[in-house]
Amino acid sequence: MALYRYVKAPPKRLGSRYRPVAISYLLMGLGGGLLLWAVWPILSFTVVSELYFSKIITPVSDLPAAVATSPLSPVAFAAGMTDALVTPSSVDNSNANTWYPAAPQKHIVTPVNTYTLSIPKLKIENALVTIGGDDLDASLVHYGGTGLPGQYGNTVVFGHSTLPQFYSPTNYTTIFSLLPALKAGDDIMVTYDGVTYRYTVYEMVVLDPTDLSVLEQRFDDSYLTLVTCVPPGTMWKRLNVRAKLNTL
Repeated sequence: MALYRYVKAPPKRLGSRYRPVAISYLLMGLGGGLLLWAVWPILSFTVVSELYFSKIITPVSDLPAAVATSPLSPVAFAAGMTDALVTPSSVDNSNANTWYPAAPQKHIVTPVNTYTLSIPKLKIENALVTIGGDDLDASLVHYGGTGLPGQYGNTVVFGHSTLPQFYSPTNYTTIFSLLPALKAGDDIMVTYDGVTYRYTVYEMVVLDPTDLSVLEQRFDDSYLTLVTCVPPGTMWKRLNVRAKLNTL
């Protein structure tokens, strides 16, 4: 009579059947975390801008008298514009000439074609600014036809932004990503034709991408406006950081 040995199968580990489920939850958690990591700067800016920027804007009564009372003079090349503006999603935003197609840059002759801009708070040092430039991937761009640094008028400078996680103060594709972190009273240094000018932020405004008021000129003093896309990583709106020459 044959003898059969009955061997007990080794007991299954309690966690083995739960391992695939745990891995699934882990992967979903990582995916959700990455999504939040990418979307959070946009959501936080959208919420905070409604509160923060409305408070940071200096009341007219608190501005220097020359700023508070002087009228704005529309920049000449904005005249005759039409409503047929190109939508932000249909243009190449690395080309400064596509930002305001109804008010194209003027290519003017200046003593120098480039200068530098520094923002100590954001660790931006001597960033290159090209007057009437085209390529925002290669430098900041001073919109041709707007005022020159240190002179009466409004100097308008454009720069790229992306998600703050990718910010680098030396990379022109990300250089203005932290511009929303500026506040009234922060300094912006501009060195033009061998002279360094200190501008102080007094106002921050979020505008539609088709709003040409950023190009308006006022000639009672020297002003500087930095422009970038917001919320970070999108092209939905334009942040205007407005500063005035500090002579103290």
